[in-house]
Amino acid sequence: MIIDIKAREIFDSRGNPTIEADVFFEDGAMGRASVPSGASCGKHEAVEKRDGDARLGGKGVLQAVAAINGPICDALLGQDGTRQREVDTALISLDGTDNKHHLGANAMLAVSLAVARASADAQGLPLFQSLGGTFANTLPMPLMNILNGGVHADNTVDIQEFMIAPFCGSTFKEGFLAGVEVYHALASTLKSKGYSTTIGDEGGFAPQIKGGTIEALDLIMQAIEEAGFTPGDEIAIALDVAASELYRDNRYHVDGASYDIDAMVKYYDKLAINYPIFSIEDAMAEDDFEGWQALTTALGSDLQLIGDDLFVTNTKRLKMGIERGMANSILIKPNQIGTLSETIDTISFAKAAGYSTVISHRSGETEDSFIADLAVAVSAGQIKTGAPARSDRMAKYNQLLRIEESLGSTAGFARFMTT
Repeated sequence: MIIDIKAREIFDSRGNPTIEADVFFEDGAMGRASVPSGASCGKHEAVEKRDGDARLGGKGVLQAVAAINGPICDALLGQDGTRQREVDTALISLDGTDNKHHLGANAMLAVSLAVARASADAQGLPLFQSLGGTFANTLPMPLMNILNGGVHADNTVDIQEFMIAPFCGSTFKEGFLAGVEVYHALASTLKSKGYSTTIGDEGGFAPQIKGGTIEALDLIMQAIEEAGFTPGDEIAIALDVAASELYRDNRYHVDGASYDIDAMVKYYDKLAINYPIFSIEDAMAEDDFEGWQALTTALGSDLQLIGDDLFVTNTKRLKMGIERGMANSILIKPNQIGTLSETIDTISFAKAAGYSTVISHRSGETEDSFIADLAVAVSAGQIKTGAPARSDRMAKYNQLLRIEESLGSTAGFARFMTT
């Protein structure tokens, strides 16, 4: 039974305020969770409650803290915290809005995840087993962001994320170590060409390269080879275009060129022919349904096409996308929807439709490693949590290493498991 809930304002990896909640059970069990925040946010995401005053540039979360310490705590006291769906249903009912703007998705999620942690503590189980049961044993393939652009970096690269994915290794640790080798090789490659190795929000390098997308891809190809791996066979490439940021006047603007829908599809096709790209996220703008349909028809049988801003971890948006033939994969960010139950419902709906699922961090992160356990619990198959750098990113990777170790010989690795 829940006997107390306490919240506080803490700070994320960008030094911005965010919220943390503690939940206490009658039996002494306790759970804590903190909530990240994105820089590149879809306009259909659930509302993040910010104070909007002169303090901390308006980004304070004292109103969200007050919502947790007041009405949310009052509503949940005495509830059975091991019944996650009942807790989340109470939160949704208390908020009473479609987009969580009354309580704030950040306030609701902090409590929802903290309840899940307290429940695991009460059961004496690791979080991933408490959430996923006995058969939660598959480690996800990491999509590691090693070169940053867009709003995640102060450089001239338009595409937001250039990621690598290990198709090699029989364990998560072996695949992860391959990615680490490529990351360090890229640092050496950049230095040899006189480029800076400063890093962006998600730990990837953010050099002021002159040749845009093509040079970025060439640098990554060189790094893969210098690390001793074969591009495509052992290390593949994934992109997060964040196309909503590049879309204006019904056209896409990349590397100084302007493309209509057909030209943009051909642009991606050419990139995938010339480089070992297996996945493209947010290749079209969030409301460019015609573009998404054209892209999926043309390339959906050959590439993983991930909808992030398109779907925003929302079952209703996903259902619409499935019915209209848009994308074949979904990015899962719990703070886009506001509760753990809704997050898991979206994952289940996607899997039933044959869409692959990719659990994801946000660009403004905390040391909370919840999504690592979630990825194993739901057998997501893939996880995005940045470069192998910065403690806010490494917290997730290190937790996955611990989970794999705890599972021993029963652990599986979802190497190139895209469905």
